[in-house]
Amino acid sequence: MPLHFHKPNGPLDDAIKDIINMVGGIREPGYIREMIIAALKAGQEDDDKADLKLMNTTLKEMRFTSKIFGPYRHIKKVTVFGSARTRPDDPVYQMAVQLGAHLKAAGYMVITGGGPGIMQAVNEGAGADDSFGVNIRLPFEQKSNPVVEGNPRNIIYKYFFNRKVAFLKEAHAVALFPGGFGTLDEAMETLTLVQTGKRDMIPLVLIDPPGCTYWARWLSFLKSELRDNGYISDRDFNLFRRVNSVEEAVAQINHFYRRYHSLRFVDGQLVIRMNTPLTPEKVREIREAFSDILVIAGDIRCSGPLSAEDNEPELNALPRLVVDFDRKNFGRLRALIDMINSD
Repeated sequence: MPLHFHKPNGPLDDAIKDIINMVGGIREPGYIREMIIAALKAGQEDDDKADLKLMNTTLKEMRFTSKIFGPYRHIKKVTVFGSARTRPDDPVYQMAVQLGAHLKAAGYMVITGGGPGIMQAVNEGAGADDSFGVNIRLPFEQKSNPVVEGNPRNIIYKYFFNRKVAFLKEAHAVALFPGGFGTLDEAMETLTLVQTGKRDMIPLVLIDPPGCTYWARWLSFLKSELRDNGYISDRDFNLFRRVNSVEEAVAQINHFYRRYHSLRFVDGQLVIRMNTPLTPEKVREIREAFSDILVIAGDIRCSGPLSAEDNEPELNALPRLVVDFDRKNFGRLRALIDMINSD
């Protein structure tokens, strides 16, 4: 029997509807119908047990991720990466403890990989009640640290790609200490998603402890090998900040949300929601400074909520800036957000 997502499936649709009604409490039956059909289509099309196992585990892990993070969606969270091998007697470890404490004091929760080293330090600083552990099953090194062990906000994943989704999907900011392959992987993953617009803009902070040149040398490599060979542009360096202290790291994150609240694309337009309105003079400045990132004959203008935003009534009171953005220059978009946040 051929199955369709967007065409009727006869008695099967009736059976799915009956199942949904029997279970009860399904708030988005359209999506659930498609998920059930996707599972049935996979069963028809793929006889590879390993493929089906991967799909099955991924759905379960993503479902559990949403369940755990769901009650805390109203609280901003900072994902922190760094080496699992950093020892407690290392000054960098103590700096990570301070970062966790400062973030908690500023009203943030923290997300770490839930393991030892920098991850444990940040969880210690924030405390168990304000920590998430997003862990991975490994044959070495990556056991849950004592802060998140047994914590209902400690999730252990089988697949790295599901874990990476949780790290960035739930984050309102990302901070990185020096680390190994995993830390560099997450730095480049975050940059790639933000640079291509596959992730809403968030502050990305690279923390070089005093006397450390880890991120400085990484930045030098980006300039000499990537920028100078035309693989990236100067605008891409707007997407992150390098700092040397915990206070500066938290200040960068706080400043990003000083006026900026969130963004959403509506019918091809970029809608930036703000905590406070802009003056007409400020809007004119922004329009003049960022005409280069607009579509042909595009504009930047103030607005109230658009009709397509009706599904977010809790944001109706926020003033908007509507930008006819070309969806290419995300480094410049970050500079626009910085200008929104400036006096």
